[in-house]
Amino acid sequence: MADAAGRLTKLAEEVLGTPLPVRIRAWDRSESGPPGAPTLVFRNRRALRRLLFKPGELGLARAWVAGDIDVEGDLYEALDLLAGLVWERGTAAPKPQRAAALRALARPEIRNAARELLTLAGAPVPPAPPAEEARRRRGPLHTLLRDKEAISHHYDVGNDFYELVLGPSMVYSCAYWAAPDATLEDAQRDKLDLICRKLALKEDQRLLDVGCGWGSMVLHAAREYGVRAVGITLSEEQATYARKRIAEAGLADRVEIRVQDYREIKDEPFDAISSIGMAEHVGRARYAEYADALHALLRPGGRLLNHQIARRPVADEEAYHVDEFIDRYVFPDGELAPVGRTVAQLEEAGFEVRDVEAIREHYALTLRRWVANLERHWGAAVRLTSPGRARVWRLYMAASALSFERNRIGVNQVLAVRTPEPGVSGLPLRARTWAG
Repeated sequence: MADAAGRLTKLAEEVLGTPLPVRIRAWDRSESGPPGAPTLVFRNRRALRRLLFKPGELGLARAWVAGDIDVEGDLYEALDLLAGLVWERGTAAPKPQRAAALRALARPEIRNAARELLTLAGAPVPPAPPAEEARRRRGPLHTLLRDKEAISHHYDVGNDFYELVLGPSMVYSCAYWAAPDATLEDAQRDKLDLICRKLALKEDQRLLDVGCGWGSMVLHAAREYGVRAVGITLSEEQATYARKRIAEAGLADRVEIRVQDYREIKDEPFDAISSIGMAEHVGRARYAEYADALHALLRPGGRLLNHQIARRPVADEEAYHVDEFIDRYVFPDGELAPVGRTVAQLEEAGFEVRDVEAIREHYALTLRRWVANLERHWGAAVRLTSPGRARVWRLYMAASALSFERNRIGVNQVLAVRTPEPGVSGLPLRARTWAG
């Protein structure tokens, strides 16, 4: 069984048709691959079984979450090197690469090597998925119950854990960096204030924050702009935390937090609506319903600020699928859409879209700060959740930072108005003054 690393490297390069860009260290302490490159460590033979029984991203993700595989060296560099092979975010593997892999598997020497690796992997039984993997969902997508379960999987991890990762701001969305060396807290405050200015909030207006998280947006808007705000979330843990913050700030008479779906709101109209990092959970099948619902909840002349992650368009939109790691471990049932489709659906609902601001690079900076927070408090994060959950977060945030940096995904603030029949939008003539 000597030189397991060499055998792994050889098979990978034969199948992929290209040199492996990372170094491999196996459980027998053998090593193979380019010197100085980040090292992919196979800690045991179970790691190999995970890849053999579930080739590609899901097998690699399961091995990572379980601690069967690790990375020594720069995690960002390792993910960047592997991205073109197995870790493209939100896209299918390139057709030429899949075809090359299939041709390689038809060759006798590759089949022989695969049989050798099966022997090397040990017991021919697929390992159980890690406990952190979301259970398989049944029934139609994006029903009220299924959405609540999906949200709970991601957000009900523990408020103490989120405090370690997000910092004092407790804002779980892209910050807005006036300067790259700003603090995370300053950048999150600037993002919230930018949204308030885009919405032209004024004292005693009614604001609805859809997917309010831990209450940061409604707190900022009530404290700085004097609005009366309603924040809705499907997470019981978030709601409890937000209500405590609001009470401590002395704003319980101005801010209400509800555990409620946007489809259940009956006390319209609102003067403004913010939806920050929530629409990614809505899904293609329900997006028109989401846009129609928000349009109906706004008074004529009211503004919507929709802050949403977007993916690059693909030639066959019907074939698009969320990658398995994200779906099983991070955001069950989440879906991304190109920004053009989002704009079109808001307009189809009756909104007038007045501004789209792309802030892709800002999210990369934000995610790197969150990863640094997690790594700095790693021991506490593991104690508060589990080793596997902490590893999920480290991987997904680091990989997502690279995806924003490489323009595989983006994030946009879309400002839309429920423009009244006479056509008076209420926006200033000069774009992006956001003074009122």
